[in-house]
Amino acid sequence: MPQFPSRLREGPGEGMSARSAMPETIPPPTSPASGRGDTPVTLAAVTGAHGVAGEVRLKLLGEGFDALKAHKSFNQGTLTLSKLRSDNKGGAIARFAEVQTREQAEALRGTTLTVSRDALPPLAEGEYYHADLIGLAVVTDAGDPVGTVLDVHNFGATDIVEITKDPVPEKGMKSFMVPMTKQAVLEWDTQRLVIAADFAEN
Repeated sequence: MPQFPSRLREGPGEGMSARSAMPETIPPPTSPASGRGDTPVTLAAVTGAHGVAGEVRLKLLGEGFDALKAHKSFNQGTLTLSKLRSDNKGGAIARFAEVQTREQAEALRGTTLTVSRDALPPLAEGEYYHADLIGLAVVTDAGDPVGTVLDVHNFGATDIVEITKDPVPEKGMKSFMVPMTKQAVLEWDTQRLVIAADFAEN
């Protein structure tokens, strides 16, 4: 599960601030937070009941356990977190004040837990939330349109940006992956993410 929040990396396993990682001719990336304050950010999803006292099992999404733990109120105040612990399997076990029985917990299966973008802690320079990148248009440093950020994954070494191709090809892969490193991702803002042309797939 990715760190909270994420930071641009120089290369696999080497953390570096965005300011020092960016080439001098390209400005450091700015956080896309502005203009997205009211956007709901999904932090977890309920996968089912746990035990008989109303606890639920959670699948952690995007920003991970630390992001979830930082909040008490979800889904515009309809769910209030009263207890949270890791399940040591990459997920979590939670109890909500509004849920008292296993039947109520089971009824939440499939429910996503969201907070507003404004509710997330402020970022240091060069840091980003996955939600800030998802949905951005993607172009190369030559100005060629590539597609749209579909998701941000992390398989251990660094974040990986999944980009949906535009136009979507009739055959073959409809998306491709780009590592969130200074060599691949040159800058981003509230509107677009710029990747090195060598990392773009046709």
